[in-house]
Amino acid sequence: MEKPVYYMGKISGKGQVTLPKEVRDTLNVHSGDVVAYEVCKKGLVTIRRVEPFDAVFHKVLSMTLDEWSSPQDDVAFHDL
Repeated sequence: MEKPVYYMGKISGKGQVTLPKEVRDTLNVHSGDVVAYEVCKKGLVTIRRVEPFDAVFHKVLSMTLDEWSSPQDDVAFHDL
């Protein structure tokens, strides 16, 4: 198991922090990208890059899901 590498940053008066270059490179994030923070326990936070949302794909996909949203389906699958 690889040992963790630690980097430091300073919180600004507005609560902002600059990610060190090594962290940005590891996450493959650039200006305008979105990151998510997962608070695991007090004092431990994980940061991840969020994949871009593909609105066209989700719109097309949602059009295929209507066949499962009838009143008959609600009755058949109500206890799942």
